[in-house]
Amino acid sequence: GLSMAVSRANELGVKRVAIPTAGNAGGAMAAYAARVGMEAFVFMPADTPIVNQYEAAYYGARAFLVDGLITDCGAVVREGTPHMDWFDVSTLKEPYRIEGKKTMGLELAEQFEWSLPDVIMYPTGGGTGLIGMWKAFAELGELGWLADERLPRMVSCQADGCAPISTAWQEGKRFADPFPNPATAASGLRVPTAVGDFMIIDAVNESGGQARSCPEDSLLDWAKRGAELEGIAFAPETGACLGVLESLVAEGAIDPNERVVVFNTGAAQKYLEVIGDSPLPQLPETVDWRALAG
Repeated sequence: GLSMAVSRANELGVKRVAIPTAGNAGGAMAAYAARVGMEAFVFMPADTPIVNQYEAAYYGARAFLVDGLITDCGAVVREGTPHMDWFDVSTLKEPYRIEGKKTMGLELAEQFEWSLPDVIMYPTGGGTGLIGMWKAFAELGELGWLADERLPRMVSCQADGCAPISTAWQEGKRFADPFPNPATAASGLRVPTAVGDFMIIDAVNESGGQARSCPEDSLLDWAKRGAELEGIAFAPETGACLGVLESLVAEGAIDPNERVVVFNTGAAQKYLEVIGDSPLPQLPETVDWRALAG
C-alpha cells in the first residue's frame, strides 16, 4: 500500500509526507520515502513496539512518539498540514494505498490459479488490506479472469481489547462507534476508530463473511501455537485470526474441508516486549543429557 502511495506522490511532485502509525505502516513509508529522496515524518503512540520505533528512524524519517492512540497521532498530522505543507498518507486519506493493497488479492488469485479460496481471515485495524482485496476480486470478476463467480467469505478479525468493527457488525451497524479504552498486545489492531469502517463492514456483508474478535488473553498463545506448527513467525495480529478461525469451525460456519487463507500481516520479531518475557535457561557446564531431552 505505502509503495503505491509514495510512488504516486513522488510522480505528482510531493516532497514531504507524514503518517500516523501503530505498527508497520510508518516503517514502510519511511523506507519508500528514503528511496525517492522524500522527507518523511512519522508519529506513533508512545507504547508502539520498540522495533517499529527504531525502524522508521533508521530509514531517516523524523519519527516522534505521541502520548495517546493512533487517532491522536492522526490529529497531529491533520493539525500540522497547513504549517508543514506535508502530504497526509493516513489510511484512506488518499486513494493509492488501497490500490496497492489490491496486490494481495491479485497475487492470491494467481497463486490459486484464478479460483479463489472459500474463506479469507484478515487481521483488521484500519482495514485497508481487506477493502483492497475485495476491490481486486470485483475487478477481476469484471475482467472475466476468475475461473468461476464464487468469491471468498471475508472474515474481519480483531482482538476483543479493541474491537470496533466486530462490535458494530454484531450489532447490525454499518458505522462503528469509537471503541472505549482500547488495549491489545497486537498494536496493529489498536485502532479504536477506523475511517473505512463502513467499507470493511460492506465487504464482509457482501461476501457473506463475518466480523469477529478473539479473546485478548489467548492472542499470544494462538500466535505462538501457529508458529510452532507452521514455522512462520506469526504476529499477535494473526493470533486473532487463528482464535476466530477455531470459533468459526466449532460453530460450523467454516467447514474443515474448505480452503481457508489466513493473512499474517506482521512478524513476531517486532514484538520483543510481548514475546520475550521469559529468559532462556542457562546450560550448565556438566550437561545431564537425559534431563535435557525432557
